[in-house]
Amino acid sequence: MDGRLVDSHCHVSADEFAQDLNDVIERAKQAGVKALIAVTEGAGEFERVIQLSKIYPRLVFPCFGIHPLQGSEQALHSVRTQDLETVLPLFQAYRDDIVAVGEIGLDFTPWYAPTVLERDEQLMVFKRQLEISKELELPVNVHSRSAAKVTIATMKEQGIRHALLHNFAGRPSVAMEGLQAGYYFSFPPAVSRNDQRTKLIKQIPLERICLETDSPALGPEKHVRNEPKNITVSCEYVAKVKGIATEIVAEVTTQNALCLFPKLKM
Repeated sequence: MDGRLVDSHCHVSADEFAQDLNDVIERAKQAGVKALIAVTEGAGEFERVIQLSKIYPRLVFPCFGIHPLQGSEQALHSVRTQDLETVLPLFQAYRDDIVAVGEIGLDFTPWYAPTVLERDEQLMVFKRQLEISKELELPVNVHSRSAAKVTIATMKEQGIRHALLHNFAGRPSVAMEGLQAGYYFSFPPAVSRNDQRTKLIKQIPLERICLETDSPALGPEKHVRNEPKNITVSCEYVAKVKGIATEIVAEVTTQNALCLFPKLKM
């Protein structure tokens, strides 16, 4: 695919890429990827993502964020305030390096956050990171599983103007609230596996869509590690749903990413 592509949400600092990241990066470049917005989920990734931005300058663009779920895949739990407190100084220390605050947000999946107390604590952590984004004048890269409506409402209440709702799976009516607030939406390759998001992608104007992989998760094949090179799958799927050329999707979504993340230098 010709043109420049931006992966607006990926996890290149994840353990799954530790052994062969150079090859992963090379395959991404060959696929036309010019920028990787590298989000974090926990404190342990902050220094790593900064290191990667130095190893791959003008390609890996780091973000800092504490995800609403913490722990390993086998033992995920709802975030606690202390998960954020320990890294608060790093946001300031690396304010010139990071291009966004993320991955942050809410995850009200019942088995991860079954109690009101857990959901309230998630909200506290989310709001604090929204405040940080305003202090640093940075956009936010946002997770909203099983909490789309309250996530958008919270961002609007907090005066957030620049946001990406990644892998958005809320109702079209809720997406409209995000559109009215000026937010962008992104979709990973996994959406190509079925047509559940077709209505949503049709409804959201291309001028508000970004491309993402969420790699190593949410690839075109289940149980297979996803990579940034698969951004082309997202591009092709959006083009198919909207009935337009992939080149147009690539061009417009890249311009959207440059608008949303003004510190991107490609």
